[in-house]
Amino acid sequence: MNFIKRFFSGMKQEDSVSEPVEVVKPVTEQKVKSTTSSTVTTEPDAAEERFSDEPPVPRVVLHAPVVSESIFPAESEDILIKAQPSQTGDQCMFTVNQVLMKGASWYFDNFESAAESSLAESLFSLDDVETVLVCESTVTVTRKDKTLIDWTALAKEVGAAIRGAIEEGSYLIAEKIISSIPSEDVIREGIQKVIDEEVNPGVAGHGGQINLLAVKGNTVTIQMGGGCQGCSAADLTLKQGIHTSFRKAVPQVGAIFDETDHTAGLNPYFS
Repeated sequence: MNFIKRFFSGMKQEDSVSEPVEVVKPVTEQKVKSTTSSTVTTEPDAAEERFSDEPPVPRVVLHAPVVSESIFPAESEDILIKAQPSQTGDQCMFTVNQVLMKGASWYFDNFESAAESSLAESLFSLDDVETVLVCESTVTVTRKDKTLIDWTALAKEVGAAIRGAIEEGSYLIAEKIISSIPSEDVIREGIQKVIDEEVNPGVAGHGGQINLLAVKGNTVTIQMGGGCQGCSAADLTLKQGIHTSFRKAVPQVGAIFDETDHTAGLNPYFS
């Protein structure tokens, strides 16, 4: 929708943090096992799939990612990691069989922001890593080269970096980051204020609205309504507008999830 582009045209564009996770058949889903050497051993769970031209399946939002017995064996001493690329191929979510950041999340937008966080530092040492989002037991990586959708090679490198950081035993997330996270009430107040004073006034004239559904730790969940629901520009709104506004108002915000059912609305783009 053009009004969304006009509304956010004056803002500095921010690369996508993490769109709400889509449950889709990934390009490749891998299990990275712990080994005694520096080589990453990857065992595909199924034959490698390629993206098709078929429409994407309906989006399902996963809020606080947790380790599930359906994903990993109930008891395992190994560090197990599964990789699930996004439908667009620019991001990949890595789920680990242990908690990386308990009760919180953090968005690293560059190498400098990763200082003293061994997990993020290890990931930014890889040439093609652009941003990193750590949330509970998941790590979502955005790659620099948007022309590549095959994550096979990079997933092995990311898996090795995650495992190496865990085995090293250093602070995965810097203590200064954890101690800087304000209370849920402070985050909720800041986010609600920017929604009321900046975001909604910009989309209300075209029948759209953004609602704050929940704040858990420093993780925020929103829902789009009216003209924003099912709008083909909804992803653009999230990436270029809402994420930027939220992080400017409350820099300690971690993951931002969209619970909107985009299969509904006047013009659904997931159907």
